[in-house]
Amino acid sequence: MKVAVLGAGAIGAYVGAALHRAGADVHLIARGPHLAAMRQYGVRVLSPRGDFTAHAHATDDPAEVGPVDYVFLGLKANSYAACGPLVEPLLHERTTVVAAQNGIPWWYFHRHGGPYDGHRVESVDPGGAVSAVLAPERALGCVVYAATELEAPGVVRHLEGTRFSIGEPDRSVSGRCLRFSEAMRTGGLKCPVEPDLRNDIWLKLLGNISFNPISALARATMRQMCLHGGTRRVIEIMMRETLDVAEALGCEVGVSIERRLAGAEKVGDHRTSTLQDLERGKPLELDVLLAAVVELAGITGVPVPTLRTVHAISDLLALRSAA
Repeated sequence: MKVAVLGAGAIGAYVGAALHRAGADVHLIARGPHLAAMRQYGVRVLSPRGDFTAHAHATDDPAEVGPVDYVFLGLKANSYAACGPLVEPLLHERTTVVAAQNGIPWWYFHRHGGPYDGHRVESVDPGGAVSAVLAPERALGCVVYAATELEAPGVVRHLEGTRFSIGEPDRSVSGRCLRFSEAMRTGGLKCPVEPDLRNDIWLKLLGNISFNPISALARATMRQMCLHGGTRRVIEIMMRETLDVAEALGCEVGVSIERRLAGAEKVGDHRTSTLQDLERGKPLELDVLLAAVVELAGITGVPVPTLRTVHAISDLLALRSAA
């Protein structure tokens, strides 16, 4: 199995290192000091499950890698539309793109069935710009339940979780799903093939849609948001509205709001990825987390007044931070 990890940051390098350990032909695509460190020392993974180093090939030039069987996308979703020049050299006729993104993916309604089959979610695929680069037919969904961070160039700190749930848009258990799952499991990760990954998408989104924008607006950690009574109530309402949209689209999350909040509180003083991006002056990945759900609420007729309010304010924050 030949795999390219495009955007080999904390999650991408961790997955690449695990697949390399499993015997896959792995190519890490990155840049800057992180790339230089991986070239010289390999990817060093520091984990409570045991430290290890993987000496996979690392480059900043996808053309040097050539066509692969799987492209694991470690890029932020808001950069997908512009990643064509990086992806194109990696593709052959049957290349599968494993998109490890938060929020609503661009392929969400591809082979969905029902009245919304084939519908384009404009917030995440404006004018079809992402689908033009990443054909939905290539997509294999992936929901990440692992937490990692780059402790230093070339050094990935694995904090918790090893689960990477995957699934086909058409809900089938395909050969490409099973092959990728087996390689991930051989490398020491959990990679269940879910009969309908959209349920997992909404489960992960339940936290991201509420904690991420609020954390950026309030400059607050997970624990601080959970312990502040008024903020906790806003987050509960946002989660309830999100569940209403998911249910209107036929998805069942299977986890109560109180249980989701309790789990978040246990995380402690963790800063969400959106807050970290704001502090570092990076673009805020809110379209796939919040704008998309507001758009889906519109097409399903579900009232989401609190989501709309938080979206309006956080969208202004995103515009001002990008200026």
